[in-house]
Amino acid sequence: MEAAAEQHLQQAGLQPRARNVRYRGGELDLVMDDAGTVVFVEVRYRARSDFGGGAASVDARKCRRLAHAAQLFLQDNPELANAPCRFDVVEASGEPPQLHWLRDAFRLDDC
Repeated sequence: MEAAAEQHLQQAGLQPRARNVRYRGGELDLVMDDAGTVVFVEVRYRARSDFGGGAASVDARKCRRLAHAAQLFLQDNPELANAPCRFDVVEASGEPPQLHWLRDAFRLDDC
């Protein structure tokens, strides 16, 4: 699903930086560049949306794990240390999957 989300975001003008970056305690599905903004993208798939879409499954615990992984990514890439950052979610649901991009889906204050 990450490949489809990455392609969707590239068609919208974002450039890929990294995919499936793993750290102890967290993983970044996609890291993209949006005109100088570092975008950390969580890709969520749900076959059905009875209990909310994929973004609804990003709870406070998941948010903290993503924030921690993002901090580690920025430490590993010091050239990005002063770049603005945001957290997006790409929801995929149904068969065939329909993608929905939520820009700035959550902020660190929400975690």
